[in-house]
Amino acid sequence: MNFELKNLSWASCEQTACDVLILLVSDSAKPAQPAKAISSLPALQQLMLSALAQDDLDTATGKLISCYRPAGIAARQVILVGAGQASEKDIARACATAFAACKIPSSVKSAQVLLCLAEINDVSGSSLQAAMQAAAASSYVYTHTKPKSEARKLSKVTINLASAAQVKALANDLQEGHALISGVELAKEWGNRPANHATPTMLAKAAQGIAAGKSPVRCEVLGPKEVAKLKMGSFMAVAQGSAEPLRFIVLKYQGAGKAVQPTVLVGKGITFDTGGISIKPAAEMDEMKFDMCGAASVLGVFQALSVLKPKINVIGLIPSCENMPSHNAVKPGDVVTSMSGQTIEILNTDAEGRLILCDALTYAERFKPAAVVDIATLTGACVVALGAVRSGLFSADDDLATQLLKAGETSQDLAWRMPLDDDYAEGLKTNFADVANVAGRMGGAITAAKFLQRFATQYPWAHLDIAGTAWKSGAAKGATGRPVPLLMKFLLNFQQKALLAGKKTARAAIK
Repeated sequence: MNFELKNLSWASCEQTACDVLILLVSDSAKPAQPAKAISSLPALQQLMLSALAQDDLDTATGKLISCYRPAGIAARQVILVGAGQASEKDIARACATAFAACKIPSSVKSAQVLLCLAEINDVSGSSLQAAMQAAAASSYVYTHTKPKSEARKLSKVTINLASAAQVKALANDLQEGHALISGVELAKEWGNRPANHATPTMLAKAAQGIAAGKSPVRCEVLGPKEVAKLKMGSFMAVAQGSAEPLRFIVLKYQGAGKAVQPTVLVGKGITFDTGGISIKPAAEMDEMKFDMCGAASVLGVFQALSVLKPKINVIGLIPSCENMPSHNAVKPGDVVTSMSGQTIEILNTDAEGRLILCDALTYAERFKPAAVVDIATLTGACVVALGAVRSGLFSADDDLATQLLKAGETSQDLAWRMPLDDDYAEGLKTNFADVANVAGRMGGAITAAKFLQRFATQYPWAHLDIAGTAWKSGAAKGATGRPVPLLMKFLLNFQQKALLAGKKTARAAIK
C-alpha cells in the first residue's frame, strides 16, 4: 500500500474524492462563536465545529462519529475522531480506532483514505509512523492458506499535515514508516502460517528470499551436519524428535564500515511446539505455530533493513526446528552438552526455546558484537506477569536496557524491565549437570532469562520475552508483528549514536 504526505486546505480536503476522510480532532479544537461564523466556513470545518458545539463529538482519544456522504464533502464516508492531548500515544490510538471504523463497500477493489492531521500542530515522526501502522494493521489480510479471502482493499493513504514545512520535515520518517510496515507484515505473514506451511526449511527459504537479487542482506543457512560440527548439542537435542530437519539461519546486513561492531538479533524459531515428551495440553495447542514469532520478527527487521538501507551493521541468527515427541525425542532427565561446553540437564522438554537460543548466543560471540538482543515467545509466566500489553525485557546492562525501553515507548511497542537478581538462578542448580533448564514455576520468566544469561557473558545482552505480545487469541487470533517496531527504532537510534561518536565503535557508542 502507498502513503503520501500533503498540505491541503480545508477546501481542498473536502473536494478530494476518496472512499473515507478521517479527521483527528484534539482537545484544543474550539468551536467558533457565534453560529453565523461557523456557517461561513468550509463544509468540513463546519461539520467538525458544529459537532463540537453540540457535544456530538467527544475529543477524548478514540471517541468518534461517522457520517455518510455529508453535504459539500466529496468523500463517501467522513470519520471525526477524538485525539485527546494529541500525544504520540493519543494519535496512535485515535488512528487505530478510526481505520478500524472505515467502511469499504464490497464493490470497491482499491480504496483510498485521506487522513487529516492538520488540526495537530506538531506531528512527530513517531506519530506519523503510528498512523501509518494503524492503516496497515486495519487493512492487513492473511490469504496464504485462505485464497478465497478478499485481498487488501486499502491501496493508498494520503496524510494531510498542517504545513508544507511539516511535509518536508517528515519525509524521512515517511520512508522509515514504509520500511517498517514491510517488516511488520512479513513477520505477521510467517507468524500466521500453519506449521506445515512454515517448516524450518521454509523459514530458511524466506530468509534467502530477503537476501535475493540486489538486496543488501546476505544469508547463510546451516543444516544438521554443519550444526553438528559446531557442537550445538543443546539445539540438536530439541530437533532430534522431529522428521523435519533443523536449520540455523544467519542473516547479515552491512550498511556501515567493517570496523563498526554489529548488533546481533537472535530469534527463537520453534516452528511448532508440542512440548515434546513433556507434552502440552491439547486445548489451544494450535497456537504453538506462533512459537517462531521471535524468528519472524528477526526476518521482519531484515526485510525493513533491506528497504531502508540505514548505515548500521546487523546480524540475525535464527535457530529453527520443531519440538515433537517421538522415539528419538529427548527425554526428561537427559543431559546434553551445549556449544559453550556447559552441560544441561533437561528436566522439562517443553522448556525448549532456551535450549536452542543458548547455542545461538554462543555462536554470536564470533561477531564480536556491540550488543546482542534475543527475542523469544519463551514463557507463559511472562504472559501472567505482563499480559498482552508489554513485552518482558531482561538485561544486566543498564544502558542497553534504557535504549530498548525508550525505543519501545517511541514506537508504541512497549516493554517492561524485569529483574535479574542472582538469587533467581538458585533453582537452576542440579546434581547432574552444570545447569538445569527449568527452576520450577515461581518466577518462571526470570529463571528462563537467568538460564540464557549464562551463555551471554561476552557482550552486552538483553532478552525480550514476547510470549504475551507476539500474537492475539480469540476472534482476533493472529500474529501482531511485534516487536519489529521496537527493534527497528532501537537499531536506528543506535545508528545515530554511532554516527555521532565519529570513529568510535558502535560498542563505545552504547557505553
